[in-house]
Amino acid sequence: MPAYPVRRAFATRWNDNDQYGHVNNTVYYEAMDTAVNSWMIAAAGLDPYGDAIALCAASSCEFLASASFPEPLEVGIGVERLGTTSITWALGILRAAEDEPIATGRFVHVFVDAATRRPTPVPASVRSAVEEQLVG
Repeated sequence: MPAYPVRRAFATRWNDNDQYGHVNNTVYYEAMDTAVNSWMIAAAGLDPYGDAIALCAASSCEFLASASFPEPLEVGIGVERLGTTSITWALGILRAAEDEPIATGRFVHVFVDAATRRPTPVPASVRSAVEEQLVG
């Protein structure tokens, strides 16, 4: 089981439940994407309107158990790989205060120049924060 050095809370909403009475799979993707990007902005100083932006090149999620509104959930954030121009995130959807994920996910962010959309190195502030807080 991957370790999640950072956890970000997300509140489920009334409309997150689908017709089967559980949080729909798309909500997990939204939560993971929001958690990673908000962490990069808050902890690593990423400017989403700056010269280097992170685009999702790949994502996946495995669903292990269900959740329903109004359960409070969290996204666990870890790093599988820190490359020159990309980060592969190891992510988990967890019930608040529990360690066993109910879903595990993986996002690959490729950093690109905002104007040219060509790969560019992971910004130094992001690399530093990842190394200190997530893979330290």
